[in-house]
Amino acid sequence: MNSTLPPSPEPGAPGPSSAPQFGMPAGAPAPAPQKKKRGKWFIAGGCGCLAIIALAIAGCSAIVATSSGDGEDSSTTTEAAPVAPEEEAPAEEAAPEEAAIDEEVPAEEEAPAEEEAPAEGDVPAEYTSALNSAESYSEMLHMSKQGIFDQLTSEYGDQFSEEAAQYAVDNLEADWNDNALKSAESYSETLHMSKQGIYDQLTSEYGEQFTEEQAQYAIDTIVADWNQNALESAKSYRDTMDMSPEAIRDQLSSEYGDQFTQEEADYAVENLDG
Repeated sequence: MNSTLPPSPEPGAPGPSSAPQFGMPAGAPAPAPQKKKRGKWFIAGGCGCLAIIALAIAGCSAIVATSSGDGEDSSTTTEAAPVAPEEEAPAEEAAPEEAAIDEEVPAEEEAPAEEEAPAEGDVPAEYTSALNSAESYSEMLHMSKQGIFDQLTSEYGDQFSEEAAQYAVDNLEADWNDNALKSAESYSETLHMSKQGIYDQLTSEYGEQFTEEQAQYAIDTIVADWNQNALESAKSYRDTMDMSPEAIRDQLSSEYGDQFTQEEADYAVENLDG
């Protein structure tokens, strides 16, 4: 029996699954392999979405990390900024104090310069001699401090050096007010001088050279009878100079003479022959 078989497919020709078989009715559904192609596209699309989401998450993490790092840096900078002025401020304030200490040091070093007088164990013989002479002038002649210094240094006097004389008057223990009083008493008792005449003699640069305060103390403290002094001076002018009563009166009261008061001069003239 003769049967006709279909021919074998040639290599490279499409298989039965790639094209519809002859004899299939029209309008039949598409073969299954075409649905497998659509699923592959869905899988590829899903993988792409996952990759995009992963990239987005990584980007956000990087931004958050960067922001966090910047925040820490800024906070660190903000906290560190005030520290420098607080630590440097004491150093700036200490500088003037150190300068002030340096300026005060010379003042302390200059203090020993005032110690010009020698120590007791190192006093030169000249200084000791000058002091002994000063004590004698004070106790016996009741001289003033300036008068003793001039006598010690005078070329017509003791001729000590000025340093030795200064040492003497600085170390001399004397009551200058009392010396002025004793000098005033001497002028009153021996020369019968007036109160104003004694004051001028005590303060004169050519006289005793006491200070005004020392001279004032002397004439305020002295006990003297000024009327009697005026009378004794009047008798001396009459007996030694043969002066008239009126000339004696003028001499006693003159500011260039004895400087008695007018009342004292009148008393002397009125009692001249008594």
